[in-house]
Amino acid sequence: MKKLVILISNAGTGSNLQAIIDAINTHTIQAKIAAVVSDRNDAEGLSRATKNGIKTITCPRKENLLGILQNERPNYIVLVGWKQLIANDVLHAFPQKILNLHPGIIPDTIDGACLAPDGTNALWNKGMFTDTAIQNTLSQKTTYAGSSIHFLSDVFDFGLVLGRTFEKIEPDDTIESLYTRLKKKENQLYVKVLQKLCDIDSSS
Repeated sequence: MKKLVILISNAGTGSNLQAIIDAINTHTIQAKIAAVVSDRNDAEGLSRATKNGIKTITCPRKENLLGILQNERPNYIVLVGWKQLIANDVLHAFPQKILNLHPGIIPDTIDGACLAPDGTNALWNKGMFTDTAIQNTLSQKTTYAGSSIHFLSDVFDFGLVLGRTFEKIEPDDTIESLYTRLKKKENQLYVKVLQKLCDIDSSS
């Protein structure tokens, strides 16, 4: 069975983590969580992990992350709200093993572009965190917001895309209302991506 390490922070409520835990408990994802690592000790996700009997680790210094990960030896490292930059030594130690959720639509090539469901250009939101990215979609008066799950690479906010999801923007949307709907789709997307990855690994 594949081993996951989930990296969290005190941003958000830990809903992606909970979605992954629930999917593992129902055997939708054929994996186990070896540890939940947070850069802060006040992250809500730590309580979610503890309630489910999952080991928790606090890592306030990014220089210590590599040692923690090497000790846990995960098949995949899953970022859900992690705020520290992932250092190059971690990227190189776990190539094509670190999943990240980005609040925008990452293209398949560095100079490429993606279309929203209605054929309009989708925003990459490169270099933006969630609230800024959602505000950008509203300010740009786009028709859809979107998120991508990808493998981290040496290129910032780019890497092999494993899945994308979109949410139509309503005329009276705020950051909170739009993100509330998009977050539900992000939860489902993370489960779908991990289910596929772990199923592929199990059959290979």
